[in-house]
Amino acid sequence: MKYTRYASLFLMIILCTVLTACENTSTTGATSSTALTLKVFAASSLLESFGTLAQRYHKIHPLVTITYNFAGSQVLEQQLASGASADIFASADNANMQKASAAGLVEPAHIFAKNKLVVIVSRHSSTHITSLKDLTRNGVKIDIEAASVPAGQYTLQVLDKMSYSPEYGPTYKAAVLGHVVSQEDNVKAVVQKVQLGEADAGFVYQTDVTASVSSQVDTIPIPDTLNVIAQYPIAALKQSSHPTEAQTFVQYVLSPDGQAILAQYHFLGV
Repeated sequence: MKYTRYASLFLMIILCTVLTACENTSTTGATSSTALTLKVFAASSLLESFGTLAQRYHKIHPLVTITYNFAGSQVLEQQLASGASADIFASADNANMQKASAAGLVEPAHIFAKNKLVVIVSRHSSTHITSLKDLTRNGVKIDIEAASVPAGQYTLQVLDKMSYSPEYGPTYKAAVLGHVVSQEDNVKAVVQKVQLGEADAGFVYQTDVTASVSSQVDTIPIPDTLNVIAQYPIAALKQSSHPTEAQTFVQYVLSPDGQAILAQYHFLGV
């Protein structure tokens, strides 16, 4: 009887182990053998870097395709709040991610990158802008992002700092804004207008000055003491159709491989 009892117990242990293994195999198989698409809502300034991230991620997870909706972070947040379907949200500021979080749309967010502003000057311009002080000269046309856009908010913060600086003086912000001829709903629109010469200068992220852009514009750095650091949070959507895979992509962006790709595009590390 003792042998029978131990034998039965042994068989039960084996059975449980086999069932657990089968369950784990089934779960893993569903993740790794089913083709799926993850839809990522990402800030416009992530266009180039996230394109490379998608390519690298697809090599590691060949059955996962990444598609993007690039726009101003404020536009993306409004789309999500209106019921747009997505799996991941990557914002260029904390404010829009906090709105999405307050609305119960996203899982806990993580800061994955940082950025800062520069001024770009069109090579089509005849105004000979070579310094930040030159932005206040007569005839200069400046393009910036609207105040609702993260880059627009950062621009206003930089101008506030400069106006408090003895080097630029209290009238600097008003003087620069007095030369603004257009306000865009995303940073890439500012880049394009300056490239084409529709504006003499514009405030953009340093990461926007890609190789193709730098051949058409000159860059004026903003001193770190007067600049701002933009924080980029990322989160999976609570209503994602593929929650496990969405979190896996988020973790890849946060991983050393993901961070190395972002660094290649001149994002600041976290």
